[in-house]
Amino acid sequence: MSTTHDIIILGGGVAGMTSAIYAARANLRVLILDENACGGLVNWTKVVENMPSYTSIGGMELAERINTQVEALGVDIEEAACIDSIDLTGAIKVVEADDAKYTAKAVIVATGRKPVPLEVAGECDNVHFCAICDGAAYKGKKVLVVGGGNSGFDEAVALLDQGIKELLLIEKMDKFFAAHTAQDLLASKDNATIEHSTEVIEVSYSEKLHSVTLRNVATGETREHECDGIFVFMGQEPGTEIFADQLALDSDGYIETDELMQTSLTGVYAAGDVRQKKYRQITTAMSDGTIAALEAERFLHSTAE
Repeated sequence: MSTTHDIIILGGGVAGMTSAIYAARANLRVLILDENACGGLVNWTKVVENMPSYTSIGGMELAERINTQVEALGVDIEEAACIDSIDLTGAIKVVEADDAKYTAKAVIVATGRKPVPLEVAGECDNVHFCAICDGAAYKGKKVLVVGGGNSGFDEAVALLDQGIKELLLIEKMDKFFAAHTAQDLLASKDNATIEHSTEVIEVSYSEKLHSVTLRNVATGETREHECDGIFVFMGQEPGTEIFADQLALDSDGYIETDELMQTSLTGVYAAGDVRQKKYRQITTAMSDGTIAALEAERFLHSTAE
C-alpha cells in the first residue's frame, strides 16, 4: 500500500496533534503516525492544572479531547505504527511502516521523549512507567518506585491513592531532587519509605516479579526486597534514534531547530519535547506544533508556485 499526503506528522502527542489541527484547517492532507496511541506523555499525567481554560483536567481526558478535534477535521491517523525506514533527505519524504509506504513533501517530527528504562529489569512484565495507567492493578500489593525527582514522588503519591499496600521509593544519588513539599508529602505516608543512595542491581522474576536486589551505593551492602511491581521514573530521553544519520542533533540527542521549528533539512520541522529547548510543557508543545504547521504550510505553498 502506498499513500500520499501533504504533511506527515511523526508522533501523536500534544505537539503533533496541534500541528495536525492547524494543517487540516489549511485544507492540507495530513497523516499522523504514532508508534503507540495518540496523546503521548499527557496520557500518563494524572491531573493537569496549568492548562489555560481548565482549572483542573485529567491528562488522558485532555488528550482525548484534542484527539476528537483532530479526527473531526478528517486527519488520517495510524496508531501502533512500527516505522521500518525513513528518508527525509529528498524533495519527497518517504516513510515505510507496517508494509505501507507514505510520502509527503513536508514532515513534522513530534516523537517526544521516552522514559529511561531500568536495564536490569530485562523483559519483566511488572515494570511500568505510569502510575495512573497501571497502578490500579497493584491495589493491596507492594511496589517499588525508582527515581527521586518530582515525577517519582508525584507518581508515588498517585500509587498510594490507588490503594497500594506498601511502597518503597529509591534514588541512586545521595539526595532527592524533588521539591521539598513533594518529599514531605510522601514521607508523611505511613505505608511509604524513601531511601537515597540505593539502586536496583537485579530483578528476580519468572512468570511474575518476585523481588529485587538493592545495593547501597555508599557502603556496597546488598539486600533482597520483595515487591509485586516496579514503577520507573528516571527521566526521559528523546525519540530520535531513527533520525540520527539525517537530522542535526545536539549532544543529548535532541533535534536542533531554529525559532520557526525548521530542522537541518528543508521541508522537515520538529515540535515539542523532541527538539532542543529549555522548557517542556504542554503549552510550549502546542506553541511548537502551531509554528511547525504554519511554516510547513508556507513551505508547501512556496514549492507549488
